[in-house]
Amino acid sequence: MLSGLMNFLKACFRPRSDRYVHTNSDSNGRQDGLLWYKDHGQHFNGEFSMAVVQANNLLEDQSQIESGNLSLHESGPYGTFVGVYDGHGGPETSRYINDHLFQHLKRFSAEQQSMSVDVIRKAFQATEEGFLSVVTKQWPMKPQIAAVGSCCLVGVISGGILYIANLGDSRAVLGRAVKATGEVLSIQLSSEHNASRESVRQELQSLHPDDSQIVVLKHNVWRVKGLIQISRSIGDVYLKKAEFNREPLYTKFRLRERFKKPILSAEPSISMQQLQPHDQFIIFASDGLWEHLSNQEAVDIVQKHPRNGSARRLVKAALQEAAKKREMRYSDLKKIDRGVRRHFHDDITVIVVFLDSNLVSRASSVKGSNISVRGGGINLPPYTLAPCTTPTEAGGT
Repeated sequence: MLSGLMNFLKACFRPRSDRYVHTNSDSNGRQDGLLWYKDHGQHFNGEFSMAVVQANNLLEDQSQIESGNLSLHESGPYGTFVGVYDGHGGPETSRYINDHLFQHLKRFSAEQQSMSVDVIRKAFQATEEGFLSVVTKQWPMKPQIAAVGSCCLVGVISGGILYIANLGDSRAVLGRAVKATGEVLSIQLSSEHNASRESVRQELQSLHPDDSQIVVLKHNVWRVKGLIQISRSIGDVYLKKAEFNREPLYTKFRLRERFKKPILSAEPSISMQQLQPHDQFIIFASDGLWEHLSNQEAVDIVQKHPRNGSARRLVKAALQEAAKKREMRYSDLKKIDRGVRRHFHDDITVIVVFLDSNLVSRASSVKGSNISVRGGGINLPPYTLAPCTTPTEAGGT
């Protein structure tokens, strides 16, 4: 059996390192195997670095940075928008968020002529409602789309104010300098909606007091209804609307009893704070990074090296840890192809946003040029089978 597994893994090793390599212009980022990266760019409030490494057959992580006008009106507000969308069960939801959330935010900020918690909340709500419409239309032909969802982490910097909005378990971490010691300390900015957290389990139990199975410990992992680790998301309609939790949805996603109120929520946790001159940078990343690095380890890596390539450096550190946990060499891990790679680590997306205090403190009415960058990866056309596909349990994250 062991020899059979080794033969399977060997078949999925890339015979040559340039199998997927195609290098784009630096403005759009570069592709190197399963790694996409943009080592350096300039946003409205400073510099940034982005990197994405693919593990799934189809990249389920999506990401973007939008800088300049955050409104449909020329008057603004101006600033920087960062989004990390960690999909599960497929790429449809995270792709939909990437195409629609920022546009909704611009529309609502134009209506209110400012950036606010309310603008961000409305943008999340409109995105959730939009994806529900997609599921409703596609359900007769593609019922499994009801079990596709995504975490959604957003950061907005405008007029010296930082807004963080989150659904799921991606994470934003601030690096803040301590004047007295010169250290840069990590401060977690986002709250995570994962059933592994006792506070999340208590919240679910208080919302569903009559359901003793609202959270279940399955294979040493806490899951909502024994199915999914996160308690809030965009999509996952099968756990929000009972009419989609029935045949022809796969049996493993169907609940025995019809539910009367949504099990998962799309209500984001949103915070806002005034940025300080000693706030150095913010790391936005999907949970694939945080499975292998602590907040302070990630901050130390960014702080102790040049800004150029910061995101790629964090991805490499996470992959090195993933290889170490499996008692293999990093160079061998890199040879394993997408699909099979998911058995070793998740898709990982990292955006490091550096803060220039002189730029951050500008009024939101000060204009700047528009910049738009999306994280890349190897995306096959729909219904295309990738090599060495292996079934993984959908609906988890």
